[in-house]
Amino acid sequence: MKILVCITNVPDTTSKIEFIEGNTKLNTASIQFITGPYDDYAVSRAIELKEQTGGTLTVLNVGTAETEPTMRKALALGADDAIRINAEPTDAYFVAQQIAHIAKQNNYDLILMGRESIDFNGGQVHGMVGQMLNIPSLSPVMKLDLEGNTAKMLREIEGGKEYLEAQLPLVLGCQEPIAEWKIPNMRGIMSARSKPLLVVEPASPEMLTAVSVFSLPPAKTGVKMIAAEDAASLIALLQNEAKVL
Repeated sequence: MKILVCITNVPDTTSKIEFIEGNTKLNTASIQFITGPYDDYAVSRAIELKEQTGGTLTVLNVGTAETEPTMRKALALGADDAIRINAEPTDAYFVAQQIAHIAKQNNYDLILMGRESIDFNGGQVHGMVGQMLNIPSLSPVMKLDLEGNTAKMLREIEGGKEYLEAQLPLVLGCQEPIAEWKIPNMRGIMSARSKPLLVVEPASPEMLTAVSVFSLPPAKTGVKMIAAEDAASLIALLQNEAKVL
């Protein structure tokens, strides 16, 4: 069993976001970066599956050298090796191209990733990778068990849940409660230092997007209190200021 888990390196949700260079670039100077929370679930379940079935577990990230601490954390948790594609993750299509390029070279049985990253929240990469590899892609997967070459899954759908079975290979986007987050222990942290982290240059990309400008949401305004009996004023505010009627 060869498992690949694709992880993101994203700002902690408590970080204060600022833009520089004419609002075309994120100011990373004071931001704490973490593994994408949904990717943590994918890594945790992959470790459990590896312990159950044997085989190897590789983690992959599309990013620059600053993402390597995030990758070392995954190695400390139990991944066998890591691959960093040395490029800025400019958009979902570019990232999917890079993942698919590596996957075609290594013939993984199972490719896991989070249902979405928490910076752009696109939820597109797993579907694109599945299409590029011509294998099924499913998301968001809440439960995953393997019986031989068959994956048994529980997936969240609009209005309910769906039980599925499919043959490997697969690309899956994961979310809770597929596994409990794991915390590296000291032995894992020490062993991660000697595990291989391969850095490769990106495959020739087809660039479909470019950043024009970033902008922050408008600042919140003060609350206006309307007397319970003054429905006319409330309706006027909703029509003229909030513009929701």
